[in-house]
Amino acid sequence: MSRLAVILLAILFGTQAWSQTRPNTTAMSCAQAAGLVRSQGAIVLNTGPYTYDRFVSGGGFCAVTEGYETAWAPTADNPQCFVGYRCRSVAPGQSNR
Repeated sequence: MSRLAVILLAILFGTQAWSQTRPNTTAMSCAQAAGLVRSQGAIVLNTGPYTYDRFVSGGGFCAVTEGYETAWAPTADNPQCFVGYRCRSVAPGQSNR
């Protein structure tokens, strides 16, 4: 196989990962979205056609210098579903929990 063919195959198969979509909260029930966050621990979910966020099941999935806050996302059955938490930066001297 020529070198060019190998490069073209690498590009073709390498781009498939970029085309994979994240789970979309608006296409699942509130229980499904919250269950997915719980089961994965930390996951990036689409929350709309052009929006996404990283959700975690607890502070253990945030950096030591980060805190966490409750996270809500729109789902098929609930416009404000509690799905878990979101890590956030903490100002120096502020509590991280």
